[in-house]
Parts: sequence; structure tokens; C-alpha cells
Amino acid sequence: MACMAITMHLDMGEIENEPVRPKMKDAKGILQQNREFLDFFWDIAKPEQDIRLKAIENLIQYLKKSEKPDELKYTLKRLVDGLAHTREAARPGFSLALGQVLSVFEEVSLRTSFDQIKEKHNLATVKKKLIRNAAFGNFFGVLALSQSTRLPKEPQVVLECVQLLQSLSLHREHLRDLPRKTMVDILSETSEEVFEEVLLGALQTDLSSAFSTPEQLQLLLVAMQKFPQVLKPKKLKKLLGTSTIITVDNIPKLTEVLKMAARSVKKDRLLPAVALDLLQISLKEDKFELFWRETIINGMLKDQPGPTHYLSYRLLGSSLPFLTLVQLKQVLNGEVMRAYGEHVVSAQLPDRFKFAPEMETYVGDFLQGCDEPEKQLAVVVAFSLLTNQGYPVVPSFWRVVQHLRPTALQSYVDWLKDMFLNPQLESCLDFSTRRQKENQEGGVQRENCIFRLRKWIIPRLTSIVENNQLKREEDLVMDVARFVFFHAFFNAKKATPDIPETEATLSVPLDEKTRVVVINSFFGLLQHMNHLPLLGDSPEVAARNQRHVQGVTGDGSMWIYCLVQYADTLLNQPKYAQSTQPFSPEQRQTWDSMLASVRTLMKKSKKGQTPETSAFQQLFLLVGIHLFKAPEDLVDLMQDLQNCMEKAHEKKSKKKATGSAGGEEEPHWAEVVVDILLSLLSQPSRHIRHVCRTVFANICPHVTARALTAILDVLDPDKDEEDSAVVVTDDQDKIKKKDIKKKGEKDEGEIEKEEHSDASDDDSEGEDEAMEEGGEVDQNFRIELMKVLQNQGALATEEDGSDNDELDDEAMMKLDGSIAALFLEQKKKMQAKKDEKDKLKKENTLVRDFKIKVLDLVEVFLARQGSSPLVLGMVEPLLSIIESGMSSESDQQEQDFLRKAADIFKNQLCRAKQYCKTVGDRQGELHDLLEKLMTKAQKLSDSSVSLYFFSASLYLVKVLRGGVPGASADSKTILSTEELRFMGNVDVERVSDIFKGALRSFMTRRKSPLSGLMFIDLFTRFPVLCVNLLETAVEHITTGIREHQQSQASAMVLRGLQSREVQQLLAGDPWAGLLQKAVGQVAASLETVVETAKNKVVQEKLVKALELGLFLVKNVNQQKLSVALEPLKKVLQSMREVLGFRKTGQMEDTYWAVMKHFGVIKPKRDRIRKTKEDQAEPTAPKKKKGFLPETKKRKNRKKQLPVSEQGATDANTVPLGKPEEGKKKRNKNKKQPGEETLGQGLAKKAKMTQSAIKQKKKKQTI
Repeated sequence: MACMAITMHLDMGEIENEPVRPKMKDAKGILQQNREFLDFFWDIAKPEQDIRLKAIENLIQYLKKSEKPDELKYTLKRLVDGLAHTREAARPGFSLALGQVLSVFEEVSLRTSFDQIKEKHNLATVKKKLIRNAAFGNFFGVLALSQSTRLPKEPQVVLECVQLLQSLSLHREHLRDLPRKTMVDILSETSEEVFEEVLLGALQTDLSSAFSTPEQLQLLLVAMQKFPQVLKPKKLKKLLGTSTIITVDNIPKLTEVLKMAARSVKKDRLLPAVALDLLQISLKEDKFELFWRETIINGMLKDQPGPTHYLSYRLLGSSLPFLTLVQLKQVLNGEVMRAYGEHVVSAQLPDRFKFAPEMETYVGDFLQGCDEPEKQLAVVVAFSLLTNQGYPVVPSFWRVVQHLRPTALQSYVDWLKDMFLNPQLESCLDFSTRRQKENQEGGVQRENCIFRLRKWIIPRLTSIVENNQLKREEDLVMDVARFVFFHAFFNAKKATPDIPETEATLSVPLDEKTRVVVINSFFGLLQHMNHLPLLGDSPEVAARNQRHVQGVTGDGSMWIYCLVQYADTLLNQPKYAQSTQPFSPEQRQTWDSMLASVRTLMKKSKKGQTPETSAFQQLFLLVGIHLFKAPEDLVDLMQDLQNCMEKAHEKKSKKKATGSAGGEEEPHWAEVVVDILLSLLSQPSRHIRHVCRTVFANICPHVTARALTAILDVLDPDKDEEDSAVVVTDDQDKIKKKDIKKKGEKDEGEIEKEEHSDASDDDSEGEDEAMEEGGEVDQNFRIELMKVLQNQGALATEEDGSDNDELDDEAMMKLDGSIAALFLEQKKKMQAKKDEKDKLKKENTLVRDFKIKVLDLVEVFLARQGSSPLVLGMVEPLLSIIESGMSSESDQQEQDFLRKAADIFKNQLCRAKQYCKTVGDRQGELHDLLEKLMTKAQKLSDSSVSLYFFSASLYLVKVLRGGVPGASADSKTILSTEELRFMGNVDVERVSDIFKGALRSFMTRRKSPLSGLMFIDLFTRFPVLCVNLLETAVEHITTGIREHQQSQASAMVLRGLQSREVQQLLAGDPWAGLLQKAVGQVAASLETVVETAKNKVVQEKLVKALELGLFLVKNVNQQKLSVALEPLKKVLQSMREVLGFRKTGQMEDTYWAVMKHFGVIKPKRDRIRKTKEDQAEPTAPKKKKGFLPETKKRKNRKKQLPVSEQGATDANTVPLGKPEEGKKKRNKNKKQPGEETLGQGLAKKAKMTQSAIKQKKKKQTI
């Protein structure tokens, strides 16, 4: 039941700790019969709900099986007692259990149970401190009877339950409104006959005073809905004095009741049930307009914003499913909506309650359950018309529209388009906040409101296309795209049915700011359409979507091609549509050639689609559609693309070079395409970035070394800044447009706040910033100022003998003008410096963003052509990027760039499954590069950068080795010794020397950027090199410059010896000889270890040496090798005498694991139990010695002595005997009166425990 759900979550007080189970008096022998039976009741009282429910279920099953009357009787007694449990979490459990028992065992009379509840929890006889528990016992008892589903069958018990609940209503401080809510629940399950004959008389008082409290009013409303034949108008007239609820006389009473209900649910943030019931009664009585106008608008909204306003908003959202179309329009165009809009705007500030998500839920639920498109359209239009100075308060990407029916969605799109063309501000429910009214003395300008409204409508239209949860048709998507494109780049001159966009003209022409918003929205829409899956519900569409077909219509045409065709139609009919930026003859020729090339490519693709054809087709369409945005910049680019396509097809058909023998070789077509892609990536567009990535993926097999070098040169940090600046467009218009776009997006989720007040302070803030950046006064400015003063005679010189001459008014005015002009010029200079600094910062941001996009091409190439030899040329440039990025302090954007470059290098290059396996004649070059990288890795100061250089070296070794014959993807495949020794083109001796030098550098340098994990990785991946380096590593177990290096040497040797491939390569005498050397080194290393408790590095060395020793001893014993282990055994035994190894831990456990192989078992520690006499001896003196200081401590708390007196008091406790000099000095140093402040001394003393004080006094008396 609803009431049970409420009581399960109420917090009526503190939950006490679970008491210890008391010893029960087993009068009837139940305790001896079954302890499991009693445990059910303890589980019912536990706070965990799952445990309670399981216990109730098990109790019911147990009682069904046992069929013992005494156990059932005992169960009822325990459950009734538990209704008033001191722990609140237990009460609902006992109530639910009692209800279930009464429901299952119908032989138990409800009358008997009810009498038992009243007798046990009698409020008249209970002690005063237990009244709260007794009240809850009665309440949960009635709740249990109601949950048994048997209560309606016994009318007399129902009557007594209602009377008990009425008496419990007096204990509101404990139960709040729970009794009234339970009465409503009981009433809703009672039959009409029982209500009329039994309950009506008992509820007479409550029904008559319905306008007193929300609970009593809800009781009346529920009774009216449940029993309309009983509570007829005549009966209501007798009870209330009026035959209906909604009357002019009752409005003030209803308003006060609703305000009480709003305040009662302030923390719960929900709609009181009485409010919704009252709304339904008003609809039933045909008094909705009166109720809404007088009670809600003129009553609830007159209060200050708070609970009453939130109740009005919740009632507005909840009322949507119950209202007719006329009532919907009336409510959604009234003062409640206006107040809601003001709340949304003011709630944008942080730390304020936001009701908008709750309202979105109400509207979404209504649209989802509504089958009438007219009502759906009315609601979304009404919320779209709620505007703050023209800008709607709902976000442009409003998810609720996904529930619109197709007809309602099409009507909504048509309405949005009409509002864009003919903004009807008078139909908007517009408002301004108090601060906006104060800042706008001249009123709101109509042009600004129209701009704000249109700025919202265009993203609203595009978001409908971008919402994948919305069921859209291709015609709707194309309709929106055509509309946005037309108003971004064209104006209608004359209407024609061939172009529907020309049939409706703009009532207010588009200004430049609106045009920029529309253009940016169009290219954002184009980006989404490029990823748009196939639309429709047919099985064929679902099957094609599983293949991730995107960016095409149902007939296979690309969306962008459909828009290009539409654009060509507009260009070919200048009589009806005029371009905002007409093409020049050269630009128009470029457009026509682009269309011809696309048609040619489409014809070829019908015969057979190739990656090159698809790449060129996408590039032509991309550059063509962007001609409308920047025609001057893209004409040359389109010509290069034309030539590039011709060369690609000519080379493919003739299969020979196109360059002449005598002239310079022309660039490969792929190189030209890469240059075009780099030029396109310099523009800030997500759509261009995606298309460039796709095109580059298609032409990857044709990319040449020069093309790849052009990409890497962009990323090279060593290139001149001028070269890098050339790559990014320096067009200031694009920067301005980007800034305008950002400003437009800033209003997307919020209404402009304090816009005009901020603008008024711009000048003063600019002056302050300029003066702050200026720092010290410019010396040239000081000189100029002195000249002005001297020229006007305002500054005395040495030649002037008098200081009393004053300037006349005319001279002062002239002087003021000269000084003002000088300061104005200085301000302009400082502002110019600031603008230059901001410009440089923006350019750097654009360059970094461009480099991040260029990294996409590198990532694509590695993913598609990871086995190409061209990949080897990426190693050094990527390392250069990582090195320069790690060594410089950078902002977040630079860190993102560095993180992406490092991720590509590590995952796409070094750890890629596909890598170059044929190096041709480049073995010498790669060996030199390997030596260069390892040399650089040893000289770096940052270990993290050195790791990347070391990983690159291992990658080169892998490339030089090539594919291992006999190897497979399954790592469990066992290779032969010959296959293991295969190293391909690797010069094993040279490479081994390189890594040996690096290993010696690591072992002999105190601050080496290398680490042990790097060499462990080398040992794991290349067993042949591991064999050659093992002896060097074994030597450094004892000769490492520090303990850390020695421990790392032990770890390397252990990892190498554990390798199955290494054991196979060293099989026989080499293996035994290596183990013998390792045993000797381990023994020598352990001899130097004397003390480990105070040095973690020495502990680490000892642990690593013991782990290696464990492996050596175990393998020697298992393989029965002729290796002398006696030196190691002696050292270990001597270590036991020095270090003990009596505790538990990694070091101790490893030590005893080694000794176990020598036949020495860890001794067990015998625990000696002390006798009672031994235990009594030390306790007696402790009590004697501990009593006196504790007494002193209490005295010191009452009267705190100063530090000097406290030191004197402590000094008096020292005995007269002469202690030793060392102890005397130590005691003096411990307690010097002047060494610590009073607060420190008191703080230390307060923290001391009694045992610490005893030990301190004991030391002083020695």
C-alpha cells in the first residue's frame, strides 16, 4: 500500500543499536523445541529490507508446515509486541509480518488481533516516555490489519480502526499526517454499503471540517470519488454548507489548505495528492477556470517564490493529461507559465533549485501517453512561446519532442519555419527579469528580440534532425536541411513552386549576426547528416543499418550530394533565388566543373566502387559545399583537386609516370590530396575533420613518403613558427565568426544574464587591465608628458625664478586638452599591445588544434598501413613531439595533444599487431637509428621520456627480426631451438653490445633515466638478446652502484632465468654454469646485508636476492644439476643469526621458503601461559603506582599551571639520587621549560593517555 511505502522511508528519530538478545523465560518449552523458529523474529527486526522479507517468507512457510497452535499464538504475541519496537527500522517489518500472517491464517480473528493491539499499546496506561512507541504500535497495528486484505469483510473492526486512527491524529508531533493517509487508504478499499452504514457516522466530524487540513480535505475528496451515490449534493450541503466544493466562498479556504499542503511537502519535492484530487473535482464540477484563476493565480502565486509556486508548477505539469485543448491553451498561456519562465531564468545562477528537469519529466510523460496530435502540438508550441526577451526558456535540444507523433512533428516543424520567417512576438508569452528591466531603461528593442528568437529556432530545427530517438522521415530531414541552407546563403526574389523556400518571404530581413548563426548551424547539421543511419522501419533498412551504412538516403545517394543538387538548382534560377554572395565567373566555373567531376565519378562507381573514387567524390562535394562559405580560398584548392584526380586516373589507366624526362618530376597525386586535406583541416569544422579522416583512410595504400613527410612536418616542433603559421588560416573573419558562434552557443543552455550591465563596465575594465599590464610607467610617455607641461608653462624650470605664477583659464583649458590627447594615445598603444597578445594567443590555440586534427591522419595511417615500411619514418618525429611536450610547461590543450601523440606512439605503433616485416636494404640505417635512440635514452633527464625511446628501440628490433618462422598467434606454441635463435636481419652482436652498454650505464650511474622494467621487457620479448645480457646482469648483482640497482639486477636475472625460451637456448653446461655464477653472486650479495629494519632499499635488495636464491635452489634440486649450493647455505644460516627472521612478512616467508629446500624448517614459537600467581604480581604495583598520578591529573585539569611552574613541579619529582650523565642530559633535553609554548604543552598533555603518563613518571623516578 501507499501508506506502507511511506512509513518504510520515514525518519522519525534516531535508530538505536541492536540490543543483545535477552534470556527468554521458556514457560511453554518453545525455546527447547526449535531455536530456528525464534531466529525469525530477530531477522524481522533487522534494518536490512532483504533480510526482513526473507525472514517473513520463511516464518509463513514454517507456520504452515508446523501447524502448532501454540507457535501461531506465540507468533502473534511477538509480532504485536514488535509493533512498538524501540528501533524504527524494525516496526515496519513486524507490521508487514503481522499483515501477512493474518492474510494467510484466516482462522485468526481480526477482532482478537485488534483487541490484542489496543491492550498491548494502550495510550491511556502507558508511561509518558513510551507514548511515542505506543502511538506507533497502534498505527502499525492498524496498518497490518489493512494489509491483511480481510479488513473490508469485518465492518465493525473497520469502524474501530478508523476511530483509533482519529484518536492517533492528535499525536501529530509523532505521527504527522500518517493516520489521515491511512484512513484514506482504508476508505478506498471499503465498499459503498459499509461506508454508508458504518463509517459515515464516524467520519462525520472529519468530513464536516474538510477545509481545515489537507488530510481531511483529501478524505472528503476520496469519499466523493469513491462513493458518489452516498455523498450527493444534498449530503454535501448538509456537511459543508455548499452542494459543491469549488465555490466563490470556498476559494479562500481551499487556497489556505493548498498552502498548508505545499509547505508540508517542501522537503519531499512532490505534488500533494489533495491538490490533484482538487483539480479533478474542479473539472468534474465544471469549475476549472474559477479554480485555476482564483486559487492558483490569485492565491498561490501571490506568495513569494517558494513551495506555493512549486506546487503550482507541479499542478500545471500534472494537469496536462486531464485538460481539453481549449483548457490547455488557456493554462499554458497564463501567469503560471510566466512565473515558471521567470524561475527558469533566475535558477540559472549556481546553488539554486532548478525545477526545469521536473517539468521536462511532466511534459515528456504527457507527450508519451497522449494520442492526440493537436494536444501534443499545443503543448510544445506553448513552451516554445515562453520567451525571455525573445529567447525561449526551454533548451533548443529538448528531448521531449522524441515522443511526438509524425503529424504533430511535421506541424511543429512547419510552425518553427513560419516563426523564423514571420516572427510573431505578440503571440509569445514574453517577460523580463527585474535586473533586465533595471538595465534597459529605454525598453526592449524589437530587433534584438527577433534576433534572439531566430537564434533559438535554427538550432531547434537542426536538433530535430540530430535526435536519433525521434522517428523521422527522409522528406522531413531534407526539408529542414533545404530550409537552413537556403536562408544561410540565399534570399527569395520571386515565388515559384519548384523552390518551396521562395514561396514564403521574410517579414524582417536577416541581419549579419543571424546569418552567421544559420551558416554555422547548417554545417553542424551537415556533419550529423554525414553520420545519419538509414531512416525507416522496413527489414531492409534494419539489415543495412547493421552494416553501419551512414550518410546516405534510401536510394543510396549521399545526403551532401542531395544538398549540392539543390544548391545547383538555386544557382541556375537567379530569377527566383539570389545568393547573398554571388559567385564570380571563375567561381561559377569551378562549381560547374566540380559537378561534372562528381557525375563522372558516380558513373564510374556504378561499374565498381573503389576507395579512390569514393575519396575524390567526398572531397569534391565537401569543397563544393564550402564554396558558399569561403569561395576565394577554395577555388585554387578545387583546381588542384581536379588535376589530382586526372593524374590518378591517368596513372591508373596507362600505368606509367606522367612527368617528362627533361623537366622536374611532378608530385604524386596522393601528395596533392594530402596537401588538400591539410589545407581543409586548417578550417574549424567537425564535418571537414571527419571527411578528411575518411578520405585519407581510402587513399592510405597510395600515400608516398613525401606525402607522409608533409604530414609529419606539420607536427615537427623544431620547425619555424612562420612555417607552422602558414598552415593555419590567418583570416580574421574566420576567427570572428568562430567567436560569434561561441557567443551564440553560450546562450544555448541559458538566458543572457546581466548582459547590458556587463557591457557598461567594459571600458573601465579595459582601462584597469591595460594599466595593470603596463606595469611600470613607460619612460617615453613620461618624457612626452614633461614636454607638454613645459610647453604650456605648467612646469617650473631652473631658469624660472618664481613658483607663484599661475596659468589663466584659457591656458588651463589648452593644457587639459593636450594632456587628454596624450593619455588617449597612450591608452591606444597599451590596448594595441593587449590586442596583439590576444591575437597571438588565439593563433597558438588554432595551431595546436590544427596539429591535433593532423594527428588523426597519423593514427589512420598506422591503423590501415601498419605493415608499410613508411611507418618507420614516423618513429623519430613522434618521439620528438613527446620529448618537446614533456620538457615544457603547457596548458590543457597542449597536454591533450601530447597525450594523443603518446597514445598513438605506444598503442598504434609499438604495440600494434601489424608491423613492417620486410626492411629490404635498410638494415644498416635501422641499426644506426637503434643505436642513436639508445644513446639518447641514456642521456635524457626524464625517465618517462626515456621509456618511449626504449620502446622505440625494441620496436626497431622487432622490425629487423621480422616474422618468426613457426610462430603463431597462440602463445602456447612451442618453438624449436633453431626457431628461437632466428633473429632475421638483426646484427645480434651489435645490438647486444648496444643494450649491454645501456645496462652498464643503468647499473653504474646514480641518476639514470633507465629502469629495470625496461630491461625486463627486453628479456621477455627477445630471448636471444636476454641470453647475451644475462651474464652482465649477474655481475651487477654485487657491483651495482647502489642497492636499488643491485635489487633490479636480481629481478632481471630472475625474470630471464624463468623464461622457458632462455632455458631452452642455454640447455646443458651453459645453463649449469650460469646458475653457478648466479648462486655465487647471490651469496656474495647476501653477505653484505647486516641490518634491514631501518632501510627499505636494503630490504628490497634482500627480498629480490632471496627470490632469486629460491629459484636457483629449487631448480638445482629439481634438475639435479652439479651446482655447489653450500656457500649460499652458509650465508643464509649466518643471516638467521644476525637478523632472526622470527616475524611474518614477504622477506621472512621467502627466507624460510629457501631454507626449506635445505631441510631447515621454520621453528614454531611456543606460547607460555602465565599462571595466576605470575599474573597477579605485576598487577598489584601497577594499581599502587597508577593511582597517585591519576589523582594529580584531575587536579591539573581544574588548575592549569604556567609552563615555568609546571616545569618546576616536574623537576621536583626527580629523586635525589645521582643518575648517569647520559640519562641526565637526555632528561634535560626532553623537558626544557622554554622550548614549547603554553598551547603546545597543554595540547601534548591533553593527548596523553593514562598509561603514557605512568611510563613518563616512572622514567623520571629512576
